[in-house]
Amino acid sequence: MPAVTASMVKELREKTGAGMLDCKKALEKSDGNTEKAIEFLREQGLSSAAKKAGRIAAEGIVESYIHAGGRIGVLLEVNCETDFVAKTDEFRTFVRDIAMHVAASRPEYLRREDIPQEVVEHETEIFRQQTLNEGKPEHIVDKIVAGKVDKFLREQCLLDQAFVKDPSVTIAELVQRMIAKIGENISVRRFVRYEMGEGLEKKQDDFVAEVMAQVNQ
Repeated sequence: MPAVTASMVKELREKTGAGMLDCKKALEKSDGNTEKAIEFLREQGLSSAAKKAGRIAAEGIVESYIHAGGRIGVLLEVNCETDFVAKTDEFRTFVRDIAMHVAASRPEYLRREDIPQEVVEHETEIFRQQTLNEGKPEHIVDKIVAGKVDKFLREQCLLDQAFVKDPSVTIAELVQRMIAKIGENISVRRFVRYEMGEGLEKKQDDFVAEVMAQVNQ
């Protein structure tokens, strides 16, 4: 089987609008044949998802998710096109899964565009100093730093994170699959995550007790 290259995946994605991972899998299953890969994506209902993504999604639900005995809470708004879909068990389960993911993975932002430029610049400089301190050759420092910055952005943004229940797909790809499945545009609009005691300085005794409890487990 011929190797599936990044350019092949990019070309298929531009033709179908399907997610990068879905395009890669389609090419692998089609032995690198683009036309067969397109047919595979159509059969899966994935190639039409991009067309639906431009439609207005003004309905939906706000889901609440409470975890760890009330110590972590999430509020998440996900929009769809119709009230009918918003009330289905399938859509509500989908939204709850994303809310659970937020609780577990602690994203700070929804998408990369939401990250302030000063935050990116600050992290970039830290990664640069770390790389230089490691003694890496000057001519590869920029490439290493770019990789570290990309990893940082993926970890911070909800849509870029690997889904906790299936790490083979990102949240963005999960959304695309749901769009293809239900035939409506879906938009993860916003979220907020709360953690008990976050931002508060705990008493030293409490901290010691927590550490000792972990050691004795």
